[in-house]
Amino acid sequence: MKVKVSRKAHFNAAHRLYRPDWTFEKNQEVFGRCNNPNYHGHNYELIVSVTGEIDQETGYVMDMKKLKDLIKAHVEEAFDHKNLNEDVPEFKNLNPTAENIAVVIFDKLRPHIGNSKELEIVLYETSRNFVTYNG
Repeated sequence: MKVKVSRKAHFNAAHRLYRPDWTFEKNQEVFGRCNNPNYHGHNYELIVSVTGEIDQETGYVMDMKKLKDLIKAHVEEAFDHKNLNEDVPEFKNLNPTAENIAVVIFDKLRPHIGNSKELEIVLYETSRNFVTYNG
């Protein structure tokens, strides 16, 4: 029997959506207001879910304290109150769209969660816009 456990977290970050190899006009056409050269920010809401078998000894799929600590160390400390384009190495050459942020978060957490468990990232950029990635 598989069970999914989830932990909610949040971080605040600024970004700019653009491609340096495109003209300002083309970036403006594709990314609109998100292409602001002075950046813009979001209050991101994150849900990290782990699915797996219940450990018969502990009764856990995963210790939620460990999941909380992983999210804090690998996501919140890396992204919170940062300019994603300028301060986060993973976005040096990667456009920090919600889709790409979710994949980066997955890649940062995956090595720390046993391979027998499934990992899913849900990232809300706004209350109405969110992405889901599960590898």
